[in-house]
Amino acid sequence: MDMESLMAQAQDLQSKISSAQDALANMTVKGIAENGAVVVSMTGKYDVLSVVIKPETLALGAEKVSQIVMDAYKDAKTKADVLIDKTMSAITGDLGEE
Repeated sequence: MDMESLMAQAQDLQSKISSAQDALANMTVKGIAENGAVVVSMTGKYDVLSVVIKPETLALGAEKVSQIVMDAYKDAKTKADVLIDKTMSAITGDLGEE
């Protein structure tokens, strides 16, 4: 493979990665904790869009609410990780093919 061809492949890959990152910024996931007591929505780039806490959850006290929010965030992050892996593997999965 000549250098020109290699450079063209690298530029094509960079373009695909950039497009995938843009797409991930527009995808959302929801992390849910305690049967919906707290729901965290975030993008595929880990930007938190909203945190919804059911009013009755607040009666559990600050420490418990804080833990539930963290659990919902972790759930959303895990889902975002899966989304990112699927999106990026669709691009990088075809490396070396031709």
